[in-house]
Amino acid sequence: MKSKHDPRHQKRIKSIQALYAWGVTGNFDSEAIIEIIPQIPEIDKQIAKAAPKWPIDQINKVDLAILRYSIWELKNQDKTPPKVIIDEAIEIGKELSETKSASFINAVLGYILKDEHGQN
Repeated sequence: MKSKHDPRHQKRIKSIQALYAWGVTGNFDSEAIIEIIPQIPEIDKQIAKAAPKWPIDQINKVDLAILRYSIWELKNQDKTPPKVIIDEAIEIGKELSETKSASFINAVLGYILKDEHGQN
């Protein structure tokens, strides 16, 4: 992460906040996540596979929003290197969530990235 004021970082934060709100209320008012919501069932399957001891409904809602957005980004934003996406997710986890969240987010995203390349 270059800066907390970087426009790309701010866009990620806003999208994650919108996903969090959608996860809590089921409603959304942000065009930023309209492409993500239809992919949530598949994204959640990936999270469940990567973190089998943590059912989706038991994952911290902020962490879940960060994971959902980051996994969507890994799959749909080919121009952004995976390392950058994961680093941003970790930093956002440190910024918005609990102390242990960064390592959980890193582990889940690392597993998913390796799984996509047939290394798991």
